[in-house]
Amino acid sequence: MKKPILYFLWLLSMFALYFGVILVYGTLTDYQPEVFLKIKPSQKSDQQEIADSVISLMTWNLGYGGLGAEATFFYNRSTLYAGKMMVRSSKPLVEKYFKGTSSAPERWKADIYLFQEVDSSSKRSYYLNQYEALMQHAKGQFAAYFPNFVVKRVPAPLLEPWRAFGEVNSGLATISKYQPYATERWQLPGKFPWPTRLFMLDRCLGVTRFNLKNGKKLIVINIHNEAFDGEGTIKKLQMAFLKTMLLQEYQKGNYVIAGGDWNTGPPFFPVDRFIKGKTPSDYTTQGIDSAFLPEDWRWIYDPTLPSNRANSQAYVKGETFVTLLDFFLVSPNVQVTSVKCIDQQFRDSDHQPVWMEAKLW
Repeated sequence: MKKPILYFLWLLSMFALYFGVILVYGTLTDYQPEVFLKIKPSQKSDQQEIADSVISLMTWNLGYGGLGAEATFFYNRSTLYAGKMMVRSSKPLVEKYFKGTSSAPERWKADIYLFQEVDSSSKRSYYLNQYEALMQHAKGQFAAYFPNFVVKRVPAPLLEPWRAFGEVNSGLATISKYQPYATERWQLPGKFPWPTRLFMLDRCLGVTRFNLKNGKKLIVINIHNEAFDGEGTIKKLQMAFLKTMLLQEYQKGNYVIAGGDWNTGPPFFPVDRFIKGKTPSDYTTQGIDSAFLPEDWRWIYDPTLPSNRANSQAYVKGETFVTLLDFFLVSPNVQVTSVKCIDQQFRDSDHQPVWMEAKLW
């Protein structure tokens, strides 16, 4: 009996040592951005102002090129043990998803693109540079990157260190045929307790400010709110921060558009609108409070199609849970003329693109 006990104690000590090293390494390399950062564009456009009163925008969470229709993902179910769930998709699948997501600026024409979960150098996407690929498909256009997930080693699943998620370098990306006069990264408030926060996203707003021909300004906000905050405490802090910014910019006389993956539904939109009674346990959101902003602010989405799918299983139409998490919010002086979710059956990502056209004056 002594040998099995010794073996168990040895194994336990190795795990303890591993976790200890991970915690020390994570603490020493923890990404701690300032609340406000001016972002230097990676590409520039020659168009210094928006001359047309009608503009189009598209938002799409690219799922880092690893969460297309065939993919599953362990994290929403357990951070301890992945089992049969995927920690990362196979390289051929990632290359396929990567090709589909990276070509977005050529496949769907828009004046401004708001992308989320854009990898620049991550183990989960085999170190393919998704941001660089997006720029290759948007030559001559403005491009900026807002890092929000910078971790040297994500140790999950904790009980399978040989399958660890590993290094992540990811963020938001905004691409535009117009050159903004300012590009800013605003850190959102709220943090998980230590040590969880060492391996989580440092969520932010990607803010671009444009000059308009009529002398006014357009403020565009790329957003990706907290997803793993079960009780919603962090998300409430983030939404309060966003609300203050939105109202301040509008009070200055600016046009304001915020778009992205909100990780919650718009006001009055049931989370199980498309598949009744099949809401997974990790979809705890009840939608944004209708009193969040004055009534003349408008939530813009396509109510006929889902923009997000559950990834506890590969996508099967009519069986996989789907909902709506991706949409726009516009200030009262913005007149929306069209909005549509682009239905691609979640082929390239666990989110679908949402396209909007608006008139500013």
